[in-house]
Amino acid sequence: MKFDQTVDVKGLACPMPIVKAKKALDTMASGEVLEVQVTDKGAISDFTAWCSSLEHTLLQQLEEENILYFYIKKA
Repeated sequence: MKFDQTVDVKGLACPMPIVKAKKALDTMASGEVLEVQVTDKGAISDFTAWCSSLEHTLLQQLEEENILYFYIKKA
């Protein structure tokens, strides 16, 4: 997946992954894609709800070697 910026929040627990992702998205233009790398399993429901509430699009979510990857298109 093509993305414009990456936020590595591996090892951080809620709410820090969302906080760091929000800060990154605030610097990005509408339509750009953010990759977020997370190890906290609670992030699955957190990012789904957060993207929906702010009208960002969660393009893809996958897991490789205990790391969750979220690809978020800025609204």
